[in-house]
Amino acid sequence: MNRFFALIGALFLSFVTIASACAAVGPGTVHFTLRSEKSGDRIQADFRSDQDSRHNNNWSSGFRPGDLVGLDLAGFRASGTRPLRFSLIRESGRIDCSGRGGGSFAEGDCGLALDPEFIRLLDSRGIARPRPDQSFGLVVLDVRRDLIDALAAARYPQPSVGDLMGLTALGVDRGYIAGLAGVGYRPNKLGDLMQFKALNITPQWIAGFVRTGYAGLPADELVQLKALNVTPDYIAGFDRLGYRLPAHTLVELKAMGITPEFVRSVAGDGQPMPDVSKLIELKIFGRRR
Repeated sequence: MNRFFALIGALFLSFVTIASACAAVGPGTVHFTLRSEKSGDRIQADFRSDQDSRHNNNWSSGFRPGDLVGLDLAGFRASGTRPLRFSLIRESGRIDCSGRGGGSFAEGDCGLALDPEFIRLLDSRGIARPRPDQSFGLVVLDVRRDLIDALAAARYPQPSVGDLMGLTALGVDRGYIAGLAGVGYRPNKLGDLMQFKALNITPQWIAGFVRTGYAGLPADELVQLKALNVTPDYIAGFDRLGYRLPAHTLVELKAMGITPEFVRSVAGDGQPMPDVSKLIELKIFGRRR
């Protein structure tokens, strides 16, 4: 089971690192590079802040050309080099960049300006103003008012700027929050909500367990079931053999590779099904009944 919890931590950390990396990028000098993606219909933008000599902080994403407002696309793709400018404009602020480019490559530097209305929104909701090292992340991740409103409407704990960045990086939005509520879930902590999204625990996935009689499972049990890919079909297989197992037992059996097929292979003809402890013993020691 230690490997299981290590898996949970690794999966969650891999997603939250996106927000943490952005949080480390401040509003000082930010260097950019642009490259055409192989598909040709998107542009890869990389932003790097070198203001801290101990770290090299990066953020990158693919954009539609229209997202990079003001970019001379023909000049960007043409041979030779020429001055180029573009802006990334979000609800929370804007990043204005200038440099030189051509041959589907460009590089230069950017400046940041936060939107005063967005800052007033944070103030009005009791959310601390972003630190200088968080401002860039708000813009590049496209943190929006709608997320703040959706969290408040669902009565989640008040988010920090870091929470908003982490939720946005993972793709948590009003629809996801409402969908979880529709199947009876509102994790008590924003960290749990992020973990749900990081593991792709969807309302549709939860509904499958509700239909099999496993409604109202605690959030931590849902996380364990998802991480080990325990499915309604897996549960139904045990049901057909006469087992009705609690979620934590299903997690334990799946972690050990005990399946309904394994149970059928070790059960004697005409004999009662082994209890769970016997199944575990048979799996560990490879003995038949």
